[in-house]
Amino acid sequence: QVQLVESGGGLVQPGGSLRLSCAASGRTVSAYVMGWFRQAPGKEREFVAAVSWSGANTYYADSVKGRFTISRDSAKNTMYLQMNSLKSEDTAVYYCATRPGLVVPTTTNDYRYWGQGTQVTVSS
Repeated sequence: QVQLVESGGGLVQPGGSLRLSCAASGRTVSAYVMGWFRQAPGKEREFVAAVSWSGANTYYADSVKGRFTISRDSAKNTMYLQMNSLKSEDTAVYYCATRPGLVVPTTTNDYRYWGQGTQVTVSS
């Protein structure tokens, strides 16, 4: 069993930055794929970014490409999402997720473990 806890959310003005963290516990996730998803009010949960077990391969939704950067620190069992040039449409609850294996999926159904989410609000 893996437990995930997100942190780093908050209120930021348009154009600002935030860094989200996702700390894993219960077992090491060094051989796990990790990803970020988000869900805005009234919308379905959507893929944001994902990183392979080694950290060498990263994947992004088109809407965040060039603005967000996903990374992981296996020694700390932690994943990060650096979010720059934030827009109002980035407002959502952000969730981290993980699953064992080499394949890096971008759909919610393919992830086994989920955190509780952290709120990100972009507003002036």
